[in-house]
Amino acid sequence: MDPKEMHPATLAAQAGGMIDPQSGGVVPPIQPSTTFVRDRDYAPVNPDNTYLRYHNEAVRHAELVLAGLEGGAEAMLFPSGMAAIAGLFRTVPNGGRVVVQSGIYWGTTQWIRDFCTRRDITLCEVDASDLDALSKACAEVPAQLVWVESPSNPWMKIVDIEAAAGLAHAANALLVVDSTAATPILSQPLKMGADMVMHSATKAINGHSDVLGGVLITREPGSVWEMIAEDRGSAGAVMGPFEAWLLLRGMRTLPLRVKQMCANAMAVAEFLQDHPAIETVLFPGLPSHQDHALAARQMPGGFGFLMSFVVKGGAEQALRAAGRLNLFHRATSLGGVESLVEHRPTIEPHSGLPEGLLRISVGIEDAGDLIADLAQALGQ
Repeated sequence: MDPKEMHPATLAAQAGGMIDPQSGGVVPPIQPSTTFVRDRDYAPVNPDNTYLRYHNEAVRHAELVLAGLEGGAEAMLFPSGMAAIAGLFRTVPNGGRVVVQSGIYWGTTQWIRDFCTRRDITLCEVDASDLDALSKACAEVPAQLVWVESPSNPWMKIVDIEAAAGLAHAANALLVVDSTAATPILSQPLKMGADMVMHSATKAINGHSDVLGGVLITREPGSVWEMIAEDRGSAGAVMGPFEAWLLLRGMRTLPLRVKQMCANAMAVAEFLQDHPAIETVLFPGLPSHQDHALAARQMPGGFGFLMSFVVKGGAEQALRAAGRLNLFHRATSLGGVESLVEHRPTIEPHSGLPEGLLRISVGIEDAGDLIADLAQALGQ
């Protein structure tokens, strides 16, 4: 069966249909060699492989699965999500212009601000969930890139990707979506008009908190895509074969993990919204969320596993609750099988977040156990 005809669950579980042709193993092999031989006439024994920085079979295989899951033409893996972002933004010329969503992952915002300052690139930050504001930002002068994050981290805002694509293209810009918090299982921005999608593969795509990686996936290759590919190889922003093999192994259970995480997150959100110690819950799965209807349309498979909530009493009470949690580990990251909690204002002290905000990534544990842990930590 052609991998392009497989449903996501089949594509992931079958690892894109890969069977090791030499051993017949159902698990793809790892080839750790950094270099590959040529014959006596100096022709490569395998034309696809000459040197690991450019040719990595495990990476190619993982990229094929990722492209299939997103419905894209090609994918490129990087050693981290930030490396993928950097590879993209390095295609913007000196003196160019980019439109970037505000209130997104703080590490992305900080890096883009510094990069644009160094390269004399005009940076316009805008709340991209507000289409009027995004329209004005795109209409000012032509841009090279429009960068959005949906759902956004940690505000959990949803961007209308189809509308954003139209606005970006009218400005002669590419629309690129950070879809890390949705995963390819819940949302496929390329089918809504986005030109590229970025994921921090460290998160739910790998799902086991043991691989650092990032990926860009394109709807169709073009000059910008070729620039990224050339830069990745020459600059050495590549993923090693062991990491790629682990990533592929993690992806084989991605649909199952995401389904369970979404179900758990909805149960947790419903519990939190009625808790007297909670001021507000930011989760698009709740009907009270401002972008709930849009999220339901763009994420038909579920509303994700990431959420934020504000504890009454500010930082003191939020930190007290986080310190009392037993099942939610106090650690930075998201999307793993284990549940995590983070006091984001401590990590992002200058980002304007409410002092009482806690962000949680809900894992695959029993939902009742997670709710009981939150209940005792919050004092109920």
